[in-house]
Amino acid sequence: MAETRSYDAVVIGTGQGGKPLAKSLAESGLRTAIVERDEKIGGSCIVYGCTPTKTMVASARVAHLARRGPEFGVRTGELAVDLARVRKRKRDIVDMFSGGARKGLERQDGLDLIAGEARLLGPERIGVGDDLELESPKIFINTGTRPAVPNVPGLADVSFLTSGSVMELDAVPEHLLVIGGGYIGLEFGQMFRRFGSRVTILQRASQLVPREDEDVAEAILEILAEDGIDVLLSSTLVSIARDGEGATRARIRTPDGEHDRVVSEVLVAAGRSPNSDRLNPDAVGLELDERGFIVANERLETNVPGIWVLGDVKGGPAFTHISYDDFRILESNLLHDGNRTTRDRLVPYTLFTDPELGRVGMSEKEARERDVPHRVAKLPMTHVARALEMDETRGFMKALVSPDSKKILGCAILSVAGGEIMSVLQVAMMGGLPYTDIKDGVFAHPTFSESLNNLFMRLDR
Repeated sequence: MAETRSYDAVVIGTGQGGKPLAKSLAESGLRTAIVERDEKIGGSCIVYGCTPTKTMVASARVAHLARRGPEFGVRTGELAVDLARVRKRKRDIVDMFSGGARKGLERQDGLDLIAGEARLLGPERIGVGDDLELESPKIFINTGTRPAVPNVPGLADVSFLTSGSVMELDAVPEHLLVIGGGYIGLEFGQMFRRFGSRVTILQRASQLVPREDEDVAEAILEILAEDGIDVLLSSTLVSIARDGEGATRARIRTPDGEHDRVVSEVLVAAGRSPNSDRLNPDAVGLELDERGFIVANERLETNVPGIWVLGDVKGGPAFTHISYDDFRILESNLLHDGNRTTRDRLVPYTLFTDPELGRVGMSEKEARERDVPHRVAKLPMTHVARALEMDETRGFMKALVSPDSKKILGCAILSVAGGEIMSVLQVAMMGGLPYTDIKDGVFAHPTFSESLNNLFMRLDR
């Protein structure tokens, strides 16, 4: 017979929303359990996402700069990438972050960290494995997502890679085929090109990063082409198979017809699927949308009383900082009589290619679709002193402002440190500042942020 334990609250998943929520619930005096199926603590961000990928992106940038050394008057010897050493550095940082997260949970009074996979058994009942049942009037789901795998003939028969397994390679692949032209595909595509792979990216849509403005997507496409990456738009993988000599042969449909390419590795980066199916949602009648994401209102309440959801598994923007803000909403509302919601929150994000794309607020495409009056300021990085000094002039800065209030509606910063520059404008948006305050502000010289003066001066010419 399974052991039964009673708690005031149970959190499923140790991601960037679940972990701090469990600690706050326990600190408030609620006897709390947090359940994690993975050996490592921290959820997708620490174990499979932000932390390991950005660690490897940093290694790839070093390789890129080493190749460019002669442009700066610095001569280096023959370049070699030790991918096993890159992997070890990545693993060490993940272990440090995850280990710290585990210690924080284990030190917390009133909080039990339980290893195993949780599933809903019925109202206020959770099973963990075959030998443990938890009872709680409050259940918080933070189970995240996993890589989606398209239904392509032959794909299941080859050893394809996902965003997690690609970081475990110990040698640089000769030719990497990337399925998907979104954020994950572009970051890994550029990374492995810089490590030395030949890279082909297949994008089903007619532009990369389809949610972005056309000029942003076109600029990213040009940057990838300059880096030697082959991008095929409006293209799909028809089938894939091992040929008689053991090579992986991909059949690709493009606007010019179908053709074969021999590749050494295939990375599937075609979106993410929610982990709701492993929760046994039917046991409590938990409402899911057509893609399997858990439906919640703006206070993160599901249709089942006593069950809340936070993070990627509820759909919407799949960013670590959004998951953390979900935690703050629940903490405020449940522990401090707050009334926070997801309504109208700014959603900043950064694509960590090089240069970066930092985005927040409304895009030009969205403004046109919604008939929102707007003006556009745009400044190429070739007009930015700091970019010229660093010889990093690819990309541009772009901002939308209201003609009436002069407030900033949104921005897209495609630049080295694009996410950091974007954050300056995000703070201005949070404070309701008109763009003229940024235009007339005094920023240190020479910095990238100083160029925001020149960006907004273009509106007054």
